[in-house]
Amino acid sequence: MKPIEEIRKIFSSHGGMLRTSELSRARIYYKDIQLLIEQGVIEKIRTGYYQWMDQDNLSEIIVLQRLFPDAILCLESALHYYGYSDRIPLRWTLAVSKDSPKSRFKIDFPFVKTYYVEPSLLELGLTTGVIDGQVVRIYDRERTICDCLRYLNKMDKEIFNKAIRAYVDDSKKDITHLIEYAKLLRVQSKVKNLIGVWI
Repeated sequence: MKPIEEIRKIFSSHGGMLRTSELSRARIYYKDIQLLIEQGVIEKIRTGYYQWMDQDNLSEIIVLQRLFPDAILCLESALHYYGYSDRIPLRWTLAVSKDSPKSRFKIDFPFVKTYYVEPSLLELGLTTGVIDGQVVRIYDRERTICDCLRYLNKMDKEIFNKAIRAYVDDSKKDITHLIEYAKLLRVQSKVKNLIGVWI
């Protein structure tokens, strides 16, 4: 087996996580992987994915991007990103196509909550942001607020109310986009009743 320091550098060059195929290309094989797991140097986070155990070098967002490159940050994760919620979410909230196999998201780390979306609406309001130095796929402000209205009954009321007020006070809001998205997502009446009074 390669020296541990050499293996650490290989993991480091891949953001702290490698797939089985990438390990094979680096000439780290099944027996080596099992030994590294036994030694507590790496851990298996789901079938075919291994991460270096030094958590200081591995951001959760890197793990999410490697495991779910098609996912989009939404709802509580997006609210926190835009400063519409001061509560740090206990789970990453992800939007994915409703055609995605649900078994993909059964992982122990990091904690995720998945929302399954019609493929035709999945990329509505898609933009990018930066978290821990990583460019991420995330819904824009208007899609995030429309989703809050769509999932109103599943949301914490205090988080919801603060988010709406924060959006109304945000100089970067785009009411034209909000109304456009509301039509497509069928939350026009909620926008009118819950946000219209403030605008």
